[in-house]
Amino acid sequence: NLKDMTRHGKNATASSFYSYAERKKDAKQSGWGTLHERLGADSVKQFDCCSLTLVPVKDPVITPQGHIFEREAVLEYILAKKKEIAKATKAWEKQCEAEAQKEKEDANAHNERLIKKFNALEGTPAHPGAKVDLSQFETPRVGATSSLVSNPLKRKSEGGLHTEPQEKVRAKGDEGTISNMSDGRSKQLPSFWIPELNPTASASKLEKPNQKVLCPISTKPLKLKDLMTVKFTESKADEEVGHHAIKSKVRFICPVTHDALTNTTKCAYLKTSQAIVAYSVVEQLLKKEMIDPINNKPLKESDIVEVARGGTGYASTNDVKAKLYRPQLELQ
Repeated sequence: NLKDMTRHGKNATASSFYSYAERKKDAKQSGWGTLHERLGADSVKQFDCCSLTLVPVKDPVITPQGHIFEREAVLEYILAKKKEIAKATKAWEKQCEAEAQKEKEDANAHNERLIKKFNALEGTPAHPGAKVDLSQFETPRVGATSSLVSNPLKRKSEGGLHTEPQEKVRAKGDEGTISNMSDGRSKQLPSFWIPELNPTASASKLEKPNQKVLCPISTKPLKLKDLMTVKFTESKADEEVGHHAIKSKVRFICPVTHDALTNTTKCAYLKTSQAIVAYSVVEQLLKKEMIDPINNKPLKESDIVEVARGGTGYASTNDVKAKLYRPQLELQ
């Protein structure tokens, strides 16, 4: 639309006065080309939000990889995935049974052809002029067609060409209507646009499904027994955090240093006290004494889990660039 185009967009677009901002605006309105957008901090998940529902957690649990989930949401996710796995496994087992049955039928048919071939050979008169056509007892190959049908003009052994139409394509006069919707053909004819209903294409073969429920974030096995309860330390409106007043968006603080926990804060989970602390506490205090400062219990290296950080608006922390692929014109 010329009304929506920029002032320089109506002229030659190769000039230096066609600015980058004008070029981006015209590209966005044209409907062509890939669009790039930089995401801000408001578009990134907070560290204290569930990785499934993307809302602040009320009853949080954490995985061994450090991802925080809402207990109800992750339980529903595991249950739904187990139902999907059971359904896919049942379909795969049904496919295996059908394949085994088909192999059994093919083996029985092959044995019957061998028996008929043997009987035909043994019942042949013992004079040199007698011949038996053994081609009818051979196992048919998949996709093999008759040479007469595939090439009706093939030369005979005596010479000459096949000029008569084949029996399958010769008109008999009793074909009736050619409509594909009459006589119940609408339910019998395959659909050209659906490969599974086309007789020339077989249904896709199912693979054996993975029996483990995977975490949607880390793709690691997700087990119910591995989920650990998290106890956040909530902040108070009149409390000083790090010599600065707590902002309204800060929900949790470190129980040891009382520093605000945000997306830019590196945090750790302690299994012994189920608390979330700042990672500076782990580096400066816990690694030296290996004692939980909350309940004074001894710690191991496996009892400290690094919490997955939330996103920020900085490219060094996470990927903040989004792309929208659209049709693109190319000059040949």
